[in-house]
Amino acid sequence: MSENYTATGRRKTAVARVWLTPGTGEITINNQSFEEALPTLTLQGMLLEPLQVSNLKNKFNVKAVSSGGGLHGQADAIKLAIARALLTFDAELRPQLKAAGLLRRDPRAKERKKPGQPGARKRFQFSKR
Repeated sequence: MSENYTATGRRKTAVARVWLTPGTGEITINNQSFEEALPTLTLQGMLLEPLQVSNLKNKFNVKAVSSGGGLHGQADAIKLAIARALLTFDAELRPQLKAAGLLRRDPRAKERKKPGQPGARKRFQFSKR
């Protein structure tokens, strides 16, 4: 078995690549510390969820590279990538991760703008006269 577990996660326009290596639980995102990259506790907790569900919080060092979207989208993409990487480490974790809803990619994305109207759904103002 390899010592490096990789996976990709996506959310809206954000894409994240994650590398898990056995270690002490150190997390770096885009060459920044975990707390620096994700300033709020909510985002930090979201990212740690797959590791907590599988009881492997301090067993792996996580290196993530994310791009596109905003902070929330990137955090969600990293969360999915970590869950997928844990599956490559141990397929027995699948029922736990699936029950917690961590293996589902959120399909919601911005709807495209249509021609002949100002936005995706909005219509130009109707004038009777």
